[in-house]
Amino acid sequence: MSPDVSARCTVAGYLLLAVLIVVWRAGRCPEGWRLWLLYTLNATYCRLGFHWRANRKCPFLEARPGIILANHRSPLDPLLIWVGVTNRRPIEFITAGEYFGIHGLQFILGAQRCIPVARDGKDMVATRTAARRLREGRLVGVFPEGGINVGTGMRPFNPGIAWLALQAQSPVYPVFIENAPQGTSMIAPFWSFRPIRVHYGEAIDLSEFINRRRTPELLEQVTALLRAKLAELGGIEPAAVPEDDQPQVLPLERRVIDQARSANA
Repeated sequence: MSPDVSARCTVAGYLLLAVLIVVWRAGRCPEGWRLWLLYTLNATYCRLGFHWRANRKCPFLEARPGIILANHRSPLDPLLIWVGVTNRRPIEFITAGEYFGIHGLQFILGAQRCIPVARDGKDMVATRTAARRLREGRLVGVFPEGGINVGTGMRPFNPGIAWLALQAQSPVYPVFIENAPQGTSMIAPFWSFRPIRVHYGEAIDLSEFINRRRTPELLEQVTALLRAKLAELGGIEPAAVPEDDQPQVLPLERRVIDQARSANA
C-alpha cells in the first residue's frame, strides 16, 4: 500500500471512529439524541464565540423540581443559561407562542420542551402546564421581566412567578447573565461576539411563605424578594421604571392577581 493510500485510510478510520463516538454518546443521552446534539452545538458555540464563563458549577443540575429565574436582555439568554447544565437536562422555558410558528425554531423548542404562552393575558394553559411539569420534577425557566429589557437596571417582575413557586412548592434558582449582546433585530445578537459571564445562585428560601394565604400582598412580597435576590446576584440595583415602560402583562400574572383579589373580596 502506498503512503498516500495509507494516509487516506488512516484519516477515514479516524473520521469513522469520531462518528461512532458521536452516535454512541447521543444514543446514551437519557433525554434523547436531539437534545444531546443541540446541547453539544450550543455549548461549543457559546464557549468559543462568547468566551462563556460561569461563577461556579450550576447548582440545579440534579434539582427536582426547579424554577430557573433569570434576567432577560438578549434572545441568547436561554442558550447562555443552558451551557452550564452539563448533564444536558432541558430547561423548559415559558416562551411566547408566536416563536413556535417560526420555521427552524420548532425543532429546538420541541427538543427543549418549551411551554408556549399567549400574550393576550387570557391563556391559563401555560400556567397549568408549568405547574404540572414542576410537580413531575422538571426544570422550568422563566424570564419574569416580561420580555427583553433594552433599558438599564431591571424591570419589575411579573408576580406570576411568585404564585408558580408557591403553588408548586418548588425551589427558585436565580441566574444573572452579564454582558449579553443586544441589537436592532432578533438575529444581530447571535453574531455580536463578546465575553459572557453567567452567575448561578443558590436556591432562594421561600419556606416561610409556602403555607400562607395567597393574597395579592403576599405575591407582591415574594416577587419583591425574588427580584432583590436576582439583582443582588448580578451586583445591580433593581431600579424601577416609568409606568409607561412596564413590560407587557402576561397570563401568569393577570389571572393570578385577579384570582387572589376575588378570593379576598
